[in-house]
Amino acid sequence: MKILVLGAGAWGTALAMSASQNPQSSHEVILWARDAAQAAAMQSARVNARYLPGLPLPPSLRVIDGPADGLAALVQGQDLVVIGTPMAGLRGVLQQIQACEQPVAWLCKGFEPGVQGLLAHEIQAEVAPRLQAGVLSGPSFALEVARGQPTALVAASRHAAVRERLVQAFHSPTLRVYDNEDIVGVEVGGAVKNVLAIATGLCDGLNLGLNARAALITRGLAEMTRLGLALGARAETFMGLSGLGDLVLTATGDLSRNRKVGLLLAQGQTLAQAVASLGHVAEGVYCARTVVQRALSLGVDMPIAQGVVALLDGRMRPDQAVAALMGRTPGSEVK
Repeated sequence: MKILVLGAGAWGTALAMSASQNPQSSHEVILWARDAAQAAAMQSARVNARYLPGLPLPPSLRVIDGPADGLAALVQGQDLVVIGTPMAGLRGVLQQIQACEQPVAWLCKGFEPGVQGLLAHEIQAEVAPRLQAGVLSGPSFALEVARGQPTALVAASRHAAVRERLVQAFHSPTLRVYDNEDIVGVEVGGAVKNVLAIATGLCDGLNLGLNARAALITRGLAEMTRLGLALGARAETFMGLSGLGDLVLTATGDLSRNRKVGLLLAQGQTLAQAVASLGHVAEGVYCARTVVQRALSLGVDMPIAQGVVALLDGRMRPDQAVAALMGRTPGSEVK
């Protein structure tokens, strides 16, 4: 299978590496980087020094560069196109490849910043409605996938051909890929868990204890599910890999950038200092406000997410955010 991965960040590179060295398949994988210098360095040194230092690229993985306006020609002849850009770059890439006739999938998780606050599949429906497209998501740190450590993902799309192509491309002895028709639920889970991970990092940074962490994750899952249902998702999706699975990983894993933001805020750093120290994108910071705006427009109550936004905006201190959550009026667990 010919696979083109657009975006040489940590996650795009890790998946390209995984597909290239799958012992059960003989995929031809191309990894495209927007930056010519980065592509040249990766091709010569055979490592992504910025995002995955110390992990050699498979010999068969080809790294190329080129202008974004040349993507329409680049996707021709591929069996699968995977978009590995951050959420902010998805719209532009989809516009460039909107005439692609082969399955397309994206890896980004979040809501697009702006008044509408669109999920990825909503952006695709708006700018490239003819594409057969979907998302590859689930609990996964790029570093562990690149190392070949056991991981499970979910391929979600309304098109069976897209789900099947993603399974064929990435399912391997170290990477299990399940399919799911509920792209709405999978994308909501992937977006909201980043915001909740900031809250859990704050909880851990303030040394509130394991009881508090468990309560926060559980009630966060309830918020995620409420928003998903309001957008048309299926409840069972949130008990799967892209819901509970990704939430637990991102909220508790030491490799989580979003959790790290919460930890640093708890230590007294400003948001600017916390983000600058990461060196990578923490999607929860950029989509938290959009998550809350979308929830409010649908009449969905998300107090944890609202607390995160108040914290990020500087309207609350960490201790005040905790006090606001604990001081809420008692209510039913199932509402």
